[in-house]
Amino acid sequence: MTMNLVGASICDEEIIVQGEARDIQLPNTEDVSQISVDVGGSLAKVVYFSRRSGTKGGRLNFRKFETEKIDDCIAFISRLLDESRTHRPGHEFVIKATGGGAHLYYERFKERLQVRIEKEDEMECLITGLNFLITEIPFEVFTYSETNPMCFEETPADPFPYMLVNIGSGVSILKVTSATTFERISGTSLGGGTLWGLLSLLTGAKTFDEMLEASQEGDNRNVDMLVGDIYGTDYSKVGLKSSTIASSMGKVFKKNVDKRQFRPEDISRSLLYMVSNNIGQIAYLNAQAHGLKKIYFGGCFIRGHPVTMNTLSYAINFWSKGTMKALFLRHEGFLGAVGAFMKHRSSRRNSRSFTVPEMLHQKLTGVENPPDVETTLAQDTLDVDATEDGSTSSSSTSEKS
Repeated sequence: MTMNLVGASICDEEIIVQGEARDIQLPNTEDVSQISVDVGGSLAKVVYFSRRSGTKGGRLNFRKFETEKIDDCIAFISRLLDESRTHRPGHEFVIKATGGGAHLYYERFKERLQVRIEKEDEMECLITGLNFLITEIPFEVFTYSETNPMCFEETPADPFPYMLVNIGSGVSILKVTSATTFERISGTSLGGGTLWGLLSLLTGAKTFDEMLEASQEGDNRNVDMLVGDIYGTDYSKVGLKSSTIASSMGKVFKKNVDKRQFRPEDISRSLLYMVSNNIGQIAYLNAQAHGLKKIYFGGCFIRGHPVTMNTLSYAINFWSKGTMKALFLRHEGFLGAVGAFMKHRSSRRNSRSFTVPEMLHQKLTGVENPPDVETTLAQDTLDVDATEDGSTSSSSTSEKS
């Protein structure tokens, strides 16, 4: 069967909660037999194809689970497979897995799912997924600012070179110069896991989303020491406004201050700024050192959160003096899972069948007139019929897609 990307679009009509990824509609694709999973240190991400009765084509669906609850993720994939087996009894399914958890939980996935698990390189999957999204999905890439919250970028004629700052539990920074050439040039251990861990210790929030919600209600000026707290005004000689953070959480150390006076919301805002500003500055320094102008930010740390995106955008704009800009994606947390999804190989019946990565490579490297317009991905199908409210269904279970 084939995966036809003509007419691909993001399903904007859906009502979803903050931080969740919208489905991608593929109106000219009926059947694709594959599931992929990217298991990171904090979150596991699943990408799969489904069909909806009464609609044309199908969809790429996106789900995430806390890695700490990896059994919930495995159970969800198991239900997808059970539904598929009712349509294709005896068919041998393959799960593409990437991320550190593809190795750590390999035996558990294999034992529970009773299918072949194929591990894929994490960095290769990140780049494959990003290349697919920025070149094939309209209205995927955007810039962010408080005055212009979501300004979409046009599909680039030549996306290379660029830098990917992937923010998960930690941060990896990749320099990408072609569809198949990249290197990890830097990174930092201060990432999403850092924020999650510190806020777990300092606040009562139980989930990362709770922490992000709290930060939106917080005022970091009650916790951070600002330039104005030191100078009483701007330090204009070196371009620092009075509102610039001079020391993250710098007011907490003061003597004779009851530490209980600091609100969890203010602490959340302060630490979110601290981690985001640090990542933004490291990203700028690497882009400057390698002569890169396009900086993509990916990873579930971002989750479409306005404060996070605005902080990263401000940092890049400030340090580059307006010569660079931060680029965000609407599926920023699923780059690795999308890349793994694209690495499924078809059962080739002739030399003219191609997989998505190969077609992308031809497109991105300027090869004209590829042999097939459509891309062969799989000979058999995984049909997950869904109800109108977006949940997959079977005779005994129902899961929100």
